[in-house]
Amino acid sequence: MTFPPLLPLTARPRDEAHRVSTPLELIFDLCFVVAVAQAGVELVHAVAEGHAGSGIGNYVMIFWGIWWAWMNFTWFASAYDNDDVVYRLVTLVQIAGVLVFAAGVPSAFESHDFLVVYIGYVIMRLALASQWLRAARHAVDPAERRLCRRYVTGVLACQVGWTGLVLAPVGARPWVFLVMALAEMAVPVYAEKDLPSQWHPHHIAERYGLFTIIVLGETIAAATVAVKSGVREHDALGEVLPIAVGGLLLVFAAWWIYFVVPAHDRLTSSRQGFLWGYGHFLIFASAAAIGAGIEVTVEQAVGGTRLSALAAAAAVTIPSALFLLCVWLLHARYFKKGFAEQAVLPAAACAILLCTFAGRWAVLAAGLVAAAAVALGVWLTASGASSGSAAGSASRTPS
Repeated sequence: MTFPPLLPLTARPRDEAHRVSTPLELIFDLCFVVAVAQAGVELVHAVAEGHAGSGIGNYVMIFWGIWWAWMNFTWFASAYDNDDVVYRLVTLVQIAGVLVFAAGVPSAFESHDFLVVYIGYVIMRLALASQWLRAARHAVDPAERRLCRRYVTGVLACQVGWTGLVLAPVGARPWVFLVMALAEMAVPVYAEKDLPSQWHPHHIAERYGLFTIIVLGETIAAATVAVKSGVREHDALGEVLPIAVGGLLLVFAAWWIYFVVPAHDRLTSSRQGFLWGYGHFLIFASAAAIGAGIEVTVEQAVGGTRLSALAAAAAVTIPSALFLLCVWLLHARYFKKGFAEQAVLPAAACAILLCTFAGRWAVLAAGLVAAAAVALGVWLTASGASSGSAAGSASRTPS
């Protein structure tokens, strides 16, 4: 073996050089996207069948569970990954848990039966709690040991609370979810109130960026399958081609806008880390929902659903606008100079929402707006850089 069988699970330096994602983290992400894909498929079915309200509610609950389990592992790994045999095996158990979770997604959507989802979540969370216990055992600093034990207590206590999602009456389950989601998100805030964990800013930014890429890739894959089905089964190339072009432009623009600024520069404190990390729930969920929306518009274009063109278009434009707005709020706005640069993404989000009323051309129009926002942003940045360079040269020129 080329890796050590057993090592102390101690915190890694926050300023460690050349910290990058590991192959284990990458396979972890890929397996989590299986659950994301399942949630997207069920969302498409619910919306296409006219059950958008319940479908979106179930999607939010399911996606939140996927995102929270992924996020907890990601931040723990950033601080404590020692890549020994035990760490690898426990991480593989967490991967098995998300696959069980994914298997239960259809039942959760169709009959509000969260038992299999809950079992998968138990597997993931118990594995995480065991990692925190191990970190507590090897911690030298009493404050760090206390931090780890708070995580263990919080994770296990919340896991008990999640049984309400299985045992409570169906009508009460959304309220159970709301209470427990808030409780879960309070655990890291409580655990790290005295001492922050040793997460690595560059590593965290890379991990979130990679997951964004994977989610956008799943969006492209889902949309491609939908377009292929529309062309092959319904001979509707003219109807689906504008949707395909517009959807591709939306995904390309989403990628460009997310990665155009150095996100790690915003992660300068635990407070910023919490805000940035938690806010990504909306970024990830909206990115995945864009693919589901494109599938719905294809279904509507070929007559596979009774949804109106307006409702089908909204399934794409609303998550697309939400994605742009959330990226701007979380980090893009901190790197923009002047009103014009600041206004590009909020204005583009509003314009994309207006594209909803463009009927069968709505997705193409939204894609063109997103592409124009990218082009305008590049031009404004280049113009600002040129002006700054010219001003700097002038100030250095002898009078």
